Amino acid sequence: MSEHQQGRERRHGRRRVTGSYWVETAPGPERPALTEDLDVDVVVIGAGMAGLSTAYELTRAGLGVAVLEARRVAAGVTGHTTAKLTALHTLVYDKLRRTRDAQAARLYARSQCEALEHAWELVDELGIECEWETRSAYTYVRDPGRVEEVRAEAEAARDAGLPASFVTETGLPFPVAGAVRVAGQAQFHPRKYLLALTADLVARGGQVFENTVVRGLTEGEPCRVTTATGATVRARHVVVATHYPIFDRALLFARLSPRRELVVAGPVDAAEDPDGMYITPEENTRSVRTAPYREFGAEGTAADEDGTGEDGRRLLVVTGEHFTPGTGDTPARFDRLTQWAGGHFPGADLRYSWATQDIDPTDTVPMVGPLHQAARNTYVATGFGGWGLSGGIMAGRLLTALITGRDCPWQELYDPRRLRTAVREAPTFLKNQAEVARHFVGDRLRSTPPVEAIAPGEGAVVRSGLDHLAVYRDDGGDLHTLSARCTHLGCLVAFDSAERAWECPCHGSRFDTEGNVLQGPATQPLERRER
Repeated sequence: MSEHQQGRERRHGRRRVTGSYWVETAPGPERPALTEDLDVDVVVIGAGMAGLSTAYELTRAGLGVAVLEARRVAAGVTGHTTAKLTALHTLVYDKLRRTRDAQAARLYARSQCEALEHAWELVDELGIECEWETRSAYTYVRDPGRVEEVRAEAEAARDAGLPASFVTETGLPFPVAGAVRVAGQAQFHPRKYLLALTADLVARGGQVFENTVVRGLTEGEPCRVTTATGATVRARHVVVATHYPIFDRALLFARLSPRRELVVAGPVDAAEDPDGMYITPEENTRSVRTAPYREFGAEGTAADEDGTGEDGRRLLVVTGEHFTPGTGDTPARFDRLTQWAGGHFPGADLRYSWATQDIDPTDTVPMVGPLHQAARNTYVATGFGGWGLSGGIMAGRLLTALITGRDCPWQELYDPRRLRTAVREAPTFLKNQAEVARHFVGDRLRSTPPVEAIAPGEGAVVRSGLDHLAVYRDDGGDLHTLSARCTHLGCLVAFDSAERAWECPCHGSRFDTEGNVLQGPATQPLERRER
């Protein structure tokens, strides 16, 4: 382990949280914050896959574009992904065929496949060195009782136009009862891809600003976007691509739910490479793939032509243990995932760990299009359900078509204003709202520990009169006290001891121990309190 990694590493309980491998191995140049007013054709809020893909396509279409990112380019959800670029999204096609129709499944497949093809065209055209590798994608089950579910998915995916087949043999080091296999998919280094896209975007006249928090949106002609730096951007069109939308003018919050997942990774001998991208809905989700491996701090080191690192190893990436942010014992979840990965890949040195966050829509399909029913020039991209790489590229192309006045065959499928699925969404919608209500009310009724019981490196919500305080004790024993009310809609936050962060279980906002926003939809920090 390098000195650089050791310097960054934070130990929490039984598991180290080191930060994203993708971010560490591709730091990228810093971009300035926006400090002056600006006039552009389009302002894109958020610099992940969806935001940067949209900005890039619009710039190539000849529009003047500015991207506003609250933190660093491609360092949020996109920088913490498993980085699989595939049209096989676990078990989506059979569900689409049953809840919508076969045409919806075909449009979904076509839009995702064209996104993958478009990404490869850009990699080839721009000469992007992003560790692009072609692999088969698999959705597998080990429970014989779920085999028919997988068979149905293989049939639905094949009918939708994917080269899908049902198989019982895979490269995994354990038997499976059945799997859907789709050949010709891809995996890559997402941050290297997006940093190259950003560089070309800027070279074409686009503007990218980091550390620029957006606080307000006034719709009109032009629209006005206000920032925490005091600068205002006037634009004909606005795209909200902040993963969970920071503005909700169509009650999208009620149709979305946050889901956090953990990642463990480390070098493994190339002989243990399962040669594919795998996911199962079983065991609280398990996702497996490998990538070319580099040590932290070894920026610029090239992999061998066969995709192995200098020492013949590859990076094993295992994801799983999904949960609602702010609920449960995250270190214990890391332990379960580590034990699972180490048990099946005993040669892996699982030295890296991080977490990611996904947003699930109530009806399976992402929401990409007009921000609300009356929107004329504001747009949103959200609800990718864990498949935001192909989904983000698709969103960039779809939103560019809408903004430039071109038709897109799948714009109705992804339209956030869709109402025909409202009845089908109702059970999931009601379940989501019941869960939010349970946290909003129930978390305020729970007993809280005394401040003296909070150990160094830990945090807890404690009651102070009628108020609830988020109290963190640092490694030196000093207390850091904040309001426990999330600045989004007022739910109480909870402490994640694995990442030392405050998390909102209602809509997924996350804050550091000083109260600063790590992840939206909140845009304001937690208020400081004195005890």
